[in-house]
Amino acid sequence: MGEQVAKPYGAIVIGAGHNGLACACYLAKAGLRVLVVEQYDRIGGMSVTEELAGPGFRSDVHASGYLVAKLTAAQAELNLAAHGLDLITPDPNWAQVFPDGGSLVIGRDVETTAASFAQFSRRDAETWRELYDEYLRQKPAIVAGMNKPPVAEGGSDADLRFRMQTARSWVDETFESREIRAFLASAALHAGLAPDDALGARFSWLFLCAVQDVGVSIVRGGMHNLCDALARALEREGGEIRTGARVVDLVVQEGGATGVVLENGERIPVEGVIAANVDPRHLALDILREERIGESVAERARRYEWGPSFFGIYAALDGPVAYKAGQPPGRVGYVHACHASVDAIAHSFVEIRQGKLPSEPMIGIINESAVDPSRAPHGKGLVKLIVHFVPYALAGDGPGGIRGSQWGDVKEAYADHVIDWVTRAFIPDLRSRVVSRCVRSPIDYERRTSSAVHGTHQHGAFLPYQEGAYRPFPGLSGYRTPIPNVYLCGAGAHPGSGISLAPGRNAAKLIASQIGIR
Repeated sequence: MGEQVAKPYGAIVIGAGHNGLACACYLAKAGLRVLVVEQYDRIGGMSVTEELAGPGFRSDVHASGYLVAKLTAAQAELNLAAHGLDLITPDPNWAQVFPDGGSLVIGRDVETTAASFAQFSRRDAETWRELYDEYLRQKPAIVAGMNKPPVAEGGSDADLRFRMQTARSWVDETFESREIRAFLASAALHAGLAPDDALGARFSWLFLCAVQDVGVSIVRGGMHNLCDALARALEREGGEIRTGARVVDLVVQEGGATGVVLENGERIPVEGVIAANVDPRHLALDILREERIGESVAERARRYEWGPSFFGIYAALDGPVAYKAGQPPGRVGYVHACHASVDAIAHSFVEIRQGKLPSEPMIGIINESAVDPSRAPHGKGLVKLIVHFVPYALAGDGPGGIRGSQWGDVKEAYADHVIDWVTRAFIPDLRSRVVSRCVRSPIDYERRTSSAVHGTHQHGAFLPYQEGAYRPFPGLSGYRTPIPNVYLCGAGAHPGSGISLAPGRNAAKLIASQIGIR
């Protein structure tokens, strides 16, 4: 008897992060026989939870907040709640703290937020109501644009100005309180944008209005439960997942790809489509390859910009912490901690773009166990401190006499500096509460997850020429690649990073329309 040939799959998805799994779920629901191949020994990508700080202390390694996905239909369409996804939305659900003990919150209703703003400026409180009303008016168009393949945006001169405007310019012309200006400008950091970077104004407005609208949730038990729910939804539709299966090449014949090649030499045939939830440079140069996509597309991939890098501290605590600002921030899932100054935020970007460790950066404080007690042993505490941002390559001395040009030599000393800064300015008992910790530099993030290039999470910087219809770059935009039946379905595609499920859902919709399935 001859060797048995494996039956081709209708679709192969490369990468079992949340977008890859979402894409696979939709293709399976449409009737295709789907296989997801994941290079690591578990699914999740950058939506994983680990006991980093110590046994029983479960931290979300990368993504923590569950926000943008609430603006898509995916959660309901894939029935993720029935497959185990359980969300906790605290009230208030977002906060800003300042070194003088002041604070701002976004509550689950606009009046709570306005009252918080009013302690600094009554006019700014009214401005927030007006901006939120405008968001609600535009929300149908905003949601529609996020949940379909991108198109080049038109509009009036005022629309174009707002899309390109910096956060500093916008807050200076819109708000009078320096605290509220700093708070609004700091939101742009979630796209890696400094106060003086284009796109910061509109992103800040959209981000914080979405927080006001649907709330930032924490996934009960850990962010990994999102991907576990997606995996169960996929299996219910007959889809398969293989871990420990790294794709290193494609089988390409005239007319398209006919399979993937694994690192061990195995070839898995496909008679339909391939969707890749990997970073765009890896897809272009390592999987598609220059000889297939052409020199110009390959060169764009080499020049692709990644954005600023993250630094993380995962700290197990002997009990809850108390903020200088009082109780409300202690109930919030995500807290911004920085000076009440747009200039101070901008200065930290000057430092990192010079290759220096920022002395007093904005810190994202994720109160995981305060919102979800299951994350830590009874009576204990757990926080994640994320520095927005640090340089990937160090150019010299850091604050407090930290010396060294290699992350392995300086990361623990810099973690001490960050904890001292947070203790001094925001949480007076933090240092005394830390019983163990895990420190992750940009190099550590990149080594742990290859798609976290340069220790980033975005699959590419959010820049005017790397967003919307231009994302990630010409030749790989709109989810398409130069190979007709190979698609990009990850955060390198529109609408970008964050837990949204949108790139995977949008790519699946495009694939379905192109191959004639519902």
